[in-house]
Amino acid sequence: MIIYDLICRHQHTFEGWFASAAAFSEQRDSGQVRCPICDDAHIEKRPSAKVRTARESVARELTSGAVAERPPMRGLQDVSTHTPSDFLMKLREMVQGTENVGEKFPEEARKIHYHEIPARPIRGQASTKDVEALAEEGIDLTLLPPFLLQDAQ
Repeated sequence: MIIYDLICRHQHTFEGWFASAAAFSEQRDSGQVRCPICDDAHIEKRPSAKVRTARESVARELTSGAVAERPPMRGLQDVSTHTPSDFLMKLREMVQGTENVGEKFPEEARKIHYHEIPARPIRGQASTKDVEALAEEGIDLTLLPPFLLQDAQ
C-alpha cells in the first residue's frame, strides 16, 4: 500500500492510499480520485519528503507498542485533528441537520434574526440580491457549495 500526498487544482491537499503507483494513475485517469473538499477530479501527486507505505505504519505501531485510536467526533471544533475527508463528512452531517426551507430562506432567516420565531438551523435558496440584503441587515449566512448538498435532499 502506498500513501500519496495529493493536491487538486484548487490547492486542497489530502492523502490517498493506493495498491501501487500504477493503481493511482489508473484511478486518477478514470476520474475515481477526487478531492474530498471540492470534488475536483484534476488531481496531482504533491511533492513529499517521503512516500509512506502501510507496512511501515504497522511496523512502527508494533515496535512502539502504541496503537492510536481515532477520537470520536464531537463537534466542528474537533475536526482540526482529522483528515480533510473527515472534515467534509462533518460538514455534510451539519448540512443534513438543517431544515430545508427552500425559496422561503430569506423570509425565514429574517424571522429568526428578529426573534419572531424560535431559532433553528435552516438552509434554502436565495437570490444574489436577497443574500446581499440579508448581509446588509447583519444576518449571518453561509453559501454552501453544491457538493455539500448531495446527501442532504
